[in-house]
Amino acid sequence: MTDSGVNVEPAGADDLEAAAAIFTSVRPRLFGIAYRMLSSATEAEDLVQDVWVRWQTTDRSVVVNPAAFLATTTTRLAINSLQSARSRRETYIGPWLPEPVDTSADPYLGAERGEALEFAALLLMEKLTPNERAAYVLREAFDYPYGQIADILQSTEPAVRQLVSRARKSVTSEKRTPVSTAAQRELLTTFITAARSGDLAALERLFAPDVASVSDGNGAAKVSRRPVVGVERVAKYLAAITWYWEGIEVRWADTNGQTSALLYRDGAVEAVLTVTTSADGIDKVLWMMNQAKISALS
Repeated sequence: MTDSGVNVEPAGADDLEAAAAIFTSVRPRLFGIAYRMLSSATEAEDLVQDVWVRWQTTDRSVVVNPAAFLATTTTRLAINSLQSARSRRETYIGPWLPEPVDTSADPYLGAERGEALEFAALLLMEKLTPNERAAYVLREAFDYPYGQIADILQSTEPAVRQLVSRARKSVTSEKRTPVSTAAQRELLTTFITAARSGDLAALERLFAPDVASVSDGNGAAKVSRRPVVGVERVAKYLAAITWYWEGIEVRWADTNGQTSALLYRDGAVEAVLTVTTSADGIDKVLWMMNQAKISALS
């Protein structure tokens, strides 16, 4: 495999159909890497498409391990994309949340494990440097050997071990003990019932002490541009917006390895709602209302 990851020499007489078959076989993994790096299904799709274009024009006769080559290309492009994505998000209006992705067909999204996929994990990984995030994703979700990660990042194995250690410490220091998938769904279901009715006492019983309600609308009308924090404040906030539920139909979906509620109004998805949870209860209520992020789930 070439160290640069990309060879711009034309493929010549190489068999494009065989190249497509190889690419298709590893595509779920490439998307899984890109999504965990960018927290955006749209940007991950674009990046994987870019990898495909580069793969077509690469001199594949010199590629010893196509899967490793493609994973390397994807990771390096994702590191560059993450840097520019973070610059763009500085002008985002209101809180920015990860773009939800359907995991009903592939719960791990091309990975060996479901690590670094849930909303809580993606939000914590926003604090990592691009290289820390790449090392953490490749090691924790895809079980790559440290030596291979070093090749991908053009680094050394000891340096990669340090990257993974720092990233793991940063993520786990704030990560709470998760509840089961069934318990998370039950909490979400109970939450929606209480929110619909504006039952303050029922809502307060569901919340962890530092619960926050976070809405992502990128400036959309009637979408809160600041998180609401604290049991009493979040409960009162929700009790004050019971009008929102008028005409809303709830459908369930598997997103990011957990249950989310798709909130339909007049036959179209208006919002994706989910909760992150721990043994203390609901610690985050996440409202994803930016249509550019949720339209693919309808």
